[in-house]
Amino acid sequence: MIIYGTALLALCHLLGIFLGDLLGQLMGVKTNVGGVGIAMLLLICARLYMQRRAWLPQMTERGVEYWGAMYIPVVVAMAAQQDVVAALRGGPVAVLAAIGSVVVCGAVISLINRMESPAAIAAAEAESMLIKEHRHA
Repeated sequence: MIIYGTALLALCHLLGIFLGDLLGQLMGVKTNVGGVGIAMLLLICARLYMQRRAWLPQMTERGVEYWGAMYIPVVVAMAAQQDVVAALRGGPVAVLAAIGSVVVCGAVISLINRMESPAAIAAAEAESMLIKEHRHA
């Protein structure tokens, strides 16, 4: 069911916010550091994990795909609300946290992309095409 995809997103979001707050405390900053990004990475990892074990029904996967696609505009909207000038005045910790989160996210995305085998990608694309042809038939 699609609602399970939403529940998975909610769980990843709550865990990401908690880890972002914890990371902020460890860095000596009284704010969330990268919680939304951490949540997105958790959602990607959970989806890959569940797909490999065949624990992700088609309808649940659709819910995860929907929220995964919606997450990027949400992150952009949240970033637009932040006061960048205040962060820069806040000291080097905020700048280092931003640079560090970008580097870590880039490394994790690169790692995830390298974990996918070309054969698995081709098989997934072929299956997707079959599903699309079946819907239109």
